[in-house]
Amino acid sequence: MHFLAMVGPIGVIVVIAIAILLPLVALIDILTHEFTGLNKIIWVIIVIFFPIMGALLYFLIGTRQKVR
Repeated sequence: MHFLAMVGPIGVIVVIAIAILLPLVALIDILTHEFTGLNKIIWVIIVIFFPIMGALLYFLIGTRQKVR
């Protein structure tokens, strides 16, 4: 049985919303803050090429690399 068939139509909408919003919020956060060196461009590339995993990694690791 497929995963999307098990979660139902509301679950599919939630999964799609997360898949779109998480990378979008990560990119907005990256672009509106200062980073040292090339960290900003590296995070943008990671989030663009690996949207969900890149966004999760950014929120777990990348937010500590911001210039305070």
